Amino acid sequence: MSTTKTEEQFRSVMDECRTLFAKKLHDYGASWRILRPSSLTDQLFIKAKRIRKLEIKKESMVGDGIRPEFIALINYGIVGLIQLEHGFADVVDMTPEEALALYDNHAGEALELMLKKNHDYDEAWRSMRVSSYTDFILTKIERVKEIENLGGATLVSEGIGSNYMDIINYAVFGAIKLKETD
Repeated sequence: MSTTKTEEQFRSVMDECRTLFAKKLHDYGASWRILRPSSLTDQLFIKAKRIRKLEIKKESMVGDGIRPEFIALINYGIVGLIQLEHGFADVVDMTPEEALALYDNHAGEALELMLKKNHDYDEAWRSMRVSSYTDFILTKIERVKEIENLGGATLVSEGIGSNYMDIINYAVFGAIKLKETD
């Protein structure tokens, strides 16, 4: 596979995520603005934990499969980046248009990071199993929890934002691979 193919697939998944995000903004507004960092981390955790359980049990009782959960992780990861940038609010303080503009900015940053890392790692993600993405995402979430528990006073960590970006990128890879196997 070529990096060009990876970029096309990445953009396609991000377009799918953006479309869903825009529809949810229409229905709910930017209601996620009230999420404090720990609540957002817990939301990421339950999505990733569900993926892992579905991978292990091979059965869903509520009908949604693994791929929609990767899409949710991508969107919540971008929400996390927005919340890091703007802090949480007590009331919805952002229009859907403002939220989409911020979404697009962070989605673009995720793409740029993926392209740089994919260059250095030479498409290694394609040889990985989807379950590894899940485990790496769960590890990143645990790191975020620790950073939050430390009040951000880390010694060597890249920080919460870097972990969110990695969560987004691993989730995109999972969504790509699951689409390829359908």
